[in-house]
Amino acid sequence: MLPPRLRASAVNRSLPGIIYNSRTVKTFSLRASALWAFFACLACIAAAQPSAKPIPSSSEAAVAQRFLKLRSNPLLLHAFLWQMPKGGDLHNHLSGAAYAEHFIQLAADSGLCIDRSTMTAESCKAPENNACDASREHESAWCALSDPVLYRSLIDAWSMRNYARGPQSGHDHFFDTFGKFDAASNDAGALMAEVADRAARQNEQYLELMVIPGLDGAFALGSKLGWNMGSEAPEQYFERARAQLNQNGLGEIVAAGRKWLDAQEATMRRQLGCNSSQPQPGCTMTIRYVAEVLRGFPREVVFAQIAASFEIAKQDARVVSVNPVMPEDGYTSMTDYDLHMRMFAYFHRLYPEVRLTMHAGELAPGLVPPAGLRNHIREAIAAGAERIGHGVDVMYEDRPFELLHEMAQKHVAVEICLTSNDGILSVTGDRHPFPIYLRYGVPVVIATDDEGVSRSDMTREYERAVETYGIAYPELKSIVRNSITYSFLPPAEKTAQLKDLEARFAVFEREMLKQP
Repeated sequence: MLPPRLRASAVNRSLPGIIYNSRTVKTFSLRASALWAFFACLACIAAAQPSAKPIPSSSEAAVAQRFLKLRSNPLLLHAFLWQMPKGGDLHNHLSGAAYAEHFIQLAADSGLCIDRSTMTAESCKAPENNACDASREHESAWCALSDPVLYRSLIDAWSMRNYARGPQSGHDHFFDTFGKFDAASNDAGALMAEVADRAARQNEQYLELMVIPGLDGAFALGSKLGWNMGSEAPEQYFERARAQLNQNGLGEIVAAGRKWLDAQEATMRRQLGCNSSQPQPGCTMTIRYVAEVLRGFPREVVFAQIAASFEIAKQDARVVSVNPVMPEDGYTSMTDYDLHMRMFAYFHRLYPEVRLTMHAGELAPGLVPPAGLRNHIREAIAAGAERIGHGVDVMYEDRPFELLHEMAQKHVAVEICLTSNDGILSVTGDRHPFPIYLRYGVPVVIATDDEGVSRSDMTREYERAVETYGIAYPELKSIVRNSITYSFLPPAEKTAQLKDLEARFAVFEREMLKQP
């Protein structure tokens, strides 16, 4: 994990939109243009569909009818969706996926203290006696386990629970949580165990967890080498900078990262009892990792992270992708966005086998100037992104309909995170592009983003989709299938996962039809 000062500012996130301007032309030309646009749209939608879409069964049709009757009742809907197979979660930040209650326990177990003035976990400034005193500014995190006021205050400070929009925006409250519980987040294996077990109990089968896979040394190495591009062409300088990284220990950093993954997975399996006579459900999950690149840091640090992340993805099959994270509206994220995309494009050419998903368009009007909404999704796709994280501002991008058609034609999937987008951006309902992506044939997957901080889970994300947008059961199944189809698993493993998913649906539908 990162040193505390680095980790405290290393927050994960991203957002994007536009409309054609009409001109007065001859009626014939207008109709002809509209006709061609209509057929072009039909073509792109057809092209975006999976090539082998299963034929609906009679049981699916019967369950779909039953679903129409129960989805108006929130409790019946929840029970249905909890049991429904949900495939994979392709957008899940491990650091934000654990619930605050777990972090409080980890803080207590690690001997940390709590700064009551900021509700931040930190190293104790002096040996603490066993007596807890609510009047003290600093005291042992153990005190939270016997002090209900401190306990609930920490949960509210370390998550979006009870958050009410006021002087502090949802965006700021959300991102501030990471610095507050950061000191308690060292045990990644324990966090993996929590997330995997919760996913399995909701009938998920696959996770792509976003982590910094033990590549902390890349931060120091990048800082040491600095950034001296001057007037040199970017790609030419990238070559020279990469050579310097390789000559100064990048290989050792990657080797350390692989050992870190081994250790965290061993901890996870031990906590879940995977080798015992009573393994927890989380042991059944297939887990792969997406290497996070913290884009809010100086250029030399971002470049070193990207270099290390692509290399570990090449060497270790568990790491299936690379993804830039941290708030997309931050100064460095915005100012260096074009340069970052050139970096990713450069490394993608060197490592064509490494897949890319990118936070892009996790923005909304007012959060950044209008110019900041114009091109992030489009540039991410040009840099090689096969999936887009969030994509909220798509309709504010230049030529949005062309962009939607391009995404449909290229099968660029969008990772939709409804609860997160509401809490951070206040984008929900008809202000969210989720139904527009569906309308234009862009593949969508439903994901959790930071389910612990948001106090959500995959079931609730599907509930939001159904309650807000009236998604029918066949559409739900299609979205679930997308979560495996657009995963970054190798072809043979993906085929096996899809087969498993269809078997789960068959069992689920039989069980649903037995219900009174």
